[in-house]
Amino acid sequence: KIMLVRAAANRGAPAAAVVRARKLIPGTRLVRDWHGVGHTVTVLEKGFDYGGKTWPSLSAIAKAITGAHWNGPRFFGLTGSGK
Repeated sequence: KIMLVRAAANRGAPAAAVVRARKLIPGTRLVRDWHGVGHTVTVLEKGFDYGGKTWPSLSAIAKAITGAHWNGPRFFGLTGSGK
């Protein structure tokens, strides 16, 4: 993320715009450990594969894993913590 912020600063673009522009490439695997259990999500052309099911969003998967509403990209470590 630091590199994206620096790149944005060097090009005069807002850093937030650079971070939002990131796209996930189909086939990418996102891995998260939650309470000692590993969870793997595969990025598809349209949606995400988790547990043998196609999901519309990372937030829906994060909610299924945790039982609570989460920002999906944040849950999987794709965005900053907001700090």
